Amino acid sequence: MITTQWSPFFDGWIIAVAAACAVACTLPGCFLVLRRQSMLGDALSHAVLPGIAIGFLVTGSRANWIMFAGAIIAALVTVLLTQWLGKRARVDHGAAMGVVFTTLFALGVVLIVRGADSVELDPHIVLYGALELTPLDLISIGPVAVPRAFVVLAGVVVANLLVITLLFKEFRIAAFDPELAKSLGLKPELMHALLMGMTAVTTVAAFEAVGSIIVVAMLVVPASCARLLVGNLRGMLGLAMLFALATAIFGHLVAVELPHRFGFGSVPTAGAMATVAGLLLVAVVLANPRGGVLAILRARWAFHLRTTREDLLALAWRLEERGSPTTSHDLCGQLTAVRGLSTTLTAHCLRRLCRNGLLIEEDGSMRLTSEGRHQAGSLVRSHRLWEAWLAEAAGIAPDHVHESAMRLEHVTDQRMREQLAKEAGTPGVDPHGRPIPEVDDSGSKGGKAHMRKTKK
Repeated sequence: MITTQWSPFFDGWIIAVAAACAVACTLPGCFLVLRRQSMLGDALSHAVLPGIAIGFLVTGSRANWIMFAGAIIAALVTVLLTQWLGKRARVDHGAAMGVVFTTLFALGVVLIVRGADSVELDPHIVLYGALELTPLDLISIGPVAVPRAFVVLAGVVVANLLVITLLFKEFRIAAFDPELAKSLGLKPELMHALLMGMTAVTTVAAFEAVGSIIVVAMLVVPASCARLLVGNLRGMLGLAMLFALATAIFGHLVAVELPHRFGFGSVPTAGAMATVAGLLLVAVVLANPRGGVLAILRARWAFHLRTTREDLLALAWRLEERGSPTTSHDLCGQLTAVRGLSTTLTAHCLRRLCRNGLLIEEDGSMRLTSEGRHQAGSLVRSHRLWEAWLAEAAGIAPDHVHESAMRLEHVTDQRMREQLAKEAGTPGVDPHGRPIPEVDDSGSKGGKAHMRKTKK
């Protein structure tokens, strides 16, 4: 738990360590996401535990290079065993990864529990980290006392940035097209090994701050959010680092301030960071303009409104074709009955057509304007050409073509109409004997549509 009173020194350094940890994890995480190897970061974050535990058991202290070296060795063993099982034993890559990291993680937990009485190591800290304790472990850099974890993580950030900057082209080609990288002599296997080494070092460095479980969120979530929003690698890396910084800052603020609003004590910062990261991912998935849930729903609703308006235009054409009196009540009532729409929706679409100058009401009757007749004729022509094509070219029974044509008419343009007419033998009538209208598709607004005479 962290203190309930805000402290500029402690909380400032906690945020700094959290930010360095998040950014350090995000840099290799972007390439793991692109290569669809995000679970490898999960495997490494768990599999380093035996190496760390052995370092603790041997030296009895957390501040030693043996712990770091043991974790690196455990990470490399994880990668090598996973590749060996996949190639030699012909085990699926995901299954091999699962077997290796769960086995090593279980071994690490056993070692920690076994030596818990003699080593200053808490299994809960191993799992969830100890960000709140990092300002207590200081080292002197000149006249300034700096948390040891911040120095280590800042060094990892600089090293990762340096490697990615120097080998950016190679990483990019190997991530998107390994075969092209081979043909260019870039050795994608070497780039993969380098990425695994970066991930292993970063995971070990972040282990003490956020633990073996929360580090997975830092590896994957900021990179995944950026991938959803940005289409180029440089932009993805920059945006992912911004997301990582935001996760660290707001994660700590949430951990310190939010529980007190409801009368509870503070919560671990690492867990709050993972929660904020998850909420950030949900927000991006919902609000992403490039295919997010809200964008898809908005597009579907817009398409639904458009097809309803087009159905009203086509219905007005057919009623005029039959010489039936056309009122707003007739249009809304018939379309509502046929498509099962709400009266409110059809009335709204009808008013929109009138505002757009496609329908006009005179003496209580609805009449198509010149532009409305052109658009309605195009829709009816598309519908009846589809019926003719489905019956003639596709061999579907005439009484089964109407529903399909109702859907296809809304996605048919001039070029497709010409192709349909050609493949259907330029028919003059549809399978039900109704004339197919000729439409002037010259592209000028207000083009004319008229009924083509039925062929005898």
